[in-house]
Amino acid sequence: MFIQTESTPNPATLKFLPGQTVLDMGTADFPTAEGASASPLATRLFGVNGVKGVFFGHDFVTVTKDDATDWDHLKPALLGAIMEHFQSGDPVMAGDAQAPSGHADHEGEDGEIVGQIKELLDSRVRPAVAQDGGDITFHGFDRGVVYLHMQGACAGCPSSTLTLKMGIENLLRHYIPEVSEVRPVAV
Repeated sequence: MFIQTESTPNPATLKFLPGQTVLDMGTADFPTAEGASASPLATRLFGVNGVKGVFFGHDFVTVTKDDATDWDHLKPALLGAIMEHFQSGDPVMAGDAQAPSGHADHEGEDGEIVGQIKELLDSRVRPAVAQDGGDITFHGFDRGVVYLHMQGACAGCPSSTLTLKMGIENLLRHYIPEVSEVRPVAV
């Protein structure tokens, strides 16, 4: 098994491409070890000292490290853990656990606007940020402000504020006049 690695715009996050499907649909974000019990692979990765976060996409795994750990020491252990997992035949998600992330539901009179926001995120934003090892999902809309949740390599990335303000906010404001601002949320 050959696993490719790619750097991401976030220097604390590395993207691993195992050459096979990781998740059939959606994404899964594990920002802490405590939440990783739904995934044997995430549990195995958190078992490596220095791992601070794990994120799964369709065909990739991103791992975020703590500040005290060097990639030169961490990367071989992560490659070994990923290879062991896929060779073991264990599932990525335990039992009937589903990939937990996606857009939040929205209740209220702004349903049509929220539908447009989600469509633009799905067609223009999410494929681009997946290339960088992350995901951005809709969290809410209130009085012109769109709240987005940044995951994987996007969470804590130094360029994420610029991506939100100059990229996503401008895109949404261009197509949807009711949008006045975009803000990140921590979940």
